[in-house]
Amino acid sequence: MLRKLSLALAVSCASNGMAWAAEAPLSTLTDLVSVYQEAVDNNADLAAARAQYGAQKEVVPQARAGLLPNLSAGADLNNTRTELDQPAMTATRSSTVYQATLSQPIFRADRWFQLQAAKSVNEQASLQLSATEQNLILQSAEAYFNVLRSQDNLASTKAEEAAFKRQLDQSNERFDVGLSDKTDVLQSQASYDTARANRIIAQRQVEDAFEALITLTNRQYNSIQGVVHTLPILPPAPNDAKAWVDTAAKQNLNLLASNYAVDAAEDTLRQRKAGHAPTLDAIAQYRKGDNDGLGFTNPSPTGQRYGGDAEQRTIGLQLSIPIYSGGLTSSQVRESYSQLTQTEQQREALRRQVVENTRNLHRAVNTDVEQVQARRQSIISNQSAVDATEIGYQVGTRNIVDVLDAQRQLYTSVRDYNNARYDYILDNLRLKQAAGTLSPEDLQALSRYLKPDYNPDKDFLPPDLAQAAAQQLRSRPAQ
Repeated sequence: MLRKLSLALAVSCASNGMAWAAEAPLSTLTDLVSVYQEAVDNNADLAAARAQYGAQKEVVPQARAGLLPNLSAGADLNNTRTELDQPAMTATRSSTVYQATLSQPIFRADRWFQLQAAKSVNEQASLQLSATEQNLILQSAEAYFNVLRSQDNLASTKAEEAAFKRQLDQSNERFDVGLSDKTDVLQSQASYDTARANRIIAQRQVEDAFEALITLTNRQYNSIQGVVHTLPILPPAPNDAKAWVDTAAKQNLNLLASNYAVDAAEDTLRQRKAGHAPTLDAIAQYRKGDNDGLGFTNPSPTGQRYGGDAEQRTIGLQLSIPIYSGGLTSSQVRESYSQLTQTEQQREALRRQVVENTRNLHRAVNTDVEQVQARRQSIISNQSAVDATEIGYQVGTRNIVDVLDAQRQLYTSVRDYNNARYDYILDNLRLKQAAGTLSPEDLQALSRYLKPDYNPDKDFLPPDLAQAAAQQLRSRPAQ
């Protein structure tokens, strides 16, 4: 007689007879926080972002230098040969002059606004680096839970393969004793072959997910800790989309960085306009050398130069009034106006996108909460459907196709349940990132619900559902 195949039995078959890898020792299971720490220490994108910030923050001292004193020193060494035709004579004169010049800007409006723009650029770069660091938190979680998602998908696919293999064996037994025809065997064989192909694909997806984790952290992983099924599935707090949007408007790092980008563009425009303003510098110069080099003449009626050393000290103010530079300054002002408009519109576009993302993610989390509960119940419902269909098959009211479809729906519901769980976790983190509140503490909180001895082949299904399936199997007599 046909023996019924419950979900618990299929899981047992899959975990005992078709495990894709040996169960890893407890000490080799890596947790979420460790993966994130490895990413912080080894991620190439983060290292590049830090180096980029190190370069960008130098714009402030470079701009400040234009307002600070400028001291230079130098020397002139000359050898001059002079030849005269009338009267014919040749004279050679050598001169050596040492000089030092100190310049202190007094009024440089363009350089002042350049410094203000540089400070805004520095703040923008700092926030962009913080956004990259925050995004690494989400990237680490996505890579981590994608591994768990693929492992659970593989486990359920193996359980499905085991179920269809057992169904194929039972169809062969029934065919051998004349209780079914060849069609049942062929249908079972087709379902088993499809499940086997799906299991091969699922195996590759696990390896791909681990590869993404390795790329993120530059570390090798054999296995990671999984999420227990007792993880609380709760609506976002507060469960008010407007509150989340208001928080995002104040704390979203990319949006805050765009504010400084607008400030920098405004100061750059002021800098360009200041190109029409006069400039005033204080100049102090000291020169020492022989008299020929300095160009002094002997205070004699003949005006004859004389040799010897001399010193020259000069202190004064240098005023420069720009009058016309070929239209360069006016063109730069128009350019800055356009760039300011561009930056303002980019900020507005980003603000709208942040609002949209925040609202969408808020809805997504609430939907995920309902999805997890519904998918969990669908496993029980589909298990009951499998039992009822198998009974109908035995009494002749259902055919083998109905049985196979019911089993297929059962394992699909298992995969949908696990996908809903991981979507809930990641959408929560994405919502916090959109609001600008995502931090490593969120990963710490998730780590409390990780199972140190997690085995995907056994733990992909909630234990209470597996127990319910086993109890259901024991409560019904074998047919």
